[in-house]
Amino acid sequence: MTVVGPDPRDVPPVLSREDAEALAARHGLEPVGQRPRFGRYVADVWRHRHLMWAMAKGEFASEHRDNYLGFVWAVINPLLLGLAYFLIFGLLLGTAQGIDNFITFLTAGLFTYALFSLALTSGSKSLLSKLSLIRAMQFPRVLPPLVAVLSAFVSQLPAFGVLLIIALWDQKGQVSWTWLLYPAALLIVLVMSLGIAMLTARLVHAARDLANLMPLIVRLLRYVSGVFFSIELQIDRLDAPELVGILLQYQPAAVSLTLVRETIWNPASPDPVTWAVGGGWALLFFVVGFVFFWRGEGTYGRA
Repeated sequence: MTVVGPDPRDVPPVLSREDAEALAARHGLEPVGQRPRFGRYVADVWRHRHLMWAMAKGEFASEHRDNYLGFVWAVINPLLLGLAYFLIFGLLLGTAQGIDNFITFLTAGLFTYALFSLALTSGSKSLLSKLSLIRAMQFPRVLPPLVAVLSAFVSQLPAFGVLLIIALWDQKGQVSWTWLLYPAALLIVLVMSLGIAMLTARLVHAARDLANLMPLIVRLLRYVSGVFFSIELQIDRLDAPELVGILLQYQPAAVSLTLVRETIWNPASPDPVTWAVGGGWALLFFVVGFVFFWRGEGTYGRA
């Protein structure tokens, strides 16, 4: 009778748990599906920053690669959107009454809210749309929501450039020192959007039905954030309680719009309260969103 298979006398001894862990650590191997320590997680995300930025630019490029006009649509789309909103709300519904330089007011709100809304929609679904990648490769799971917002920001950059041209034309070439704050305002909105994306991405991953509510939340916020009307004027016209006005003016979406308007829209000027509240929202959302997302790191892609 012929004996097949390895000789049991040559089988290496079974390692104890401690020896196995030491051997894995010596060769850089880690258990799959476990949450790393916070400091190490932050360092790992920072180590992947170039990949994150490359993925954001890649998503933007792939979005326009099948169009004949390519990246030109990144400029045409916001212009057409601004024109449509001006005709509907400015002329037909009369929300321009009492607002100086309404075109600048409208487009600043419209373009800024577009970034905010993309953070809610694309960011919240970013984990679900990358499940195959998450299950196949090892990387910090926070990358998909961050990439979704960065990609949205890259796609909105032409619109933010067009906004400056619109403001120059609408305000007859008037430029003030507050325009220097324009990048800072956009940075605050971006940081706030990143935090919101991390929060909603984990929530939607845990309860996928929540994804169906995101379009409703985006639509609702658009109508209460003063995208195409002045919250202050509407509060005065309706004689609403002061507390309602404060809640509407300083909720995150409305503050984002006000921050950008205060830099380039005349007659607005930077208000320290607005900047303090906006910066506070951005810091709060980013820190809470990152820690909240990190705590679920070992669970993503399992279901």
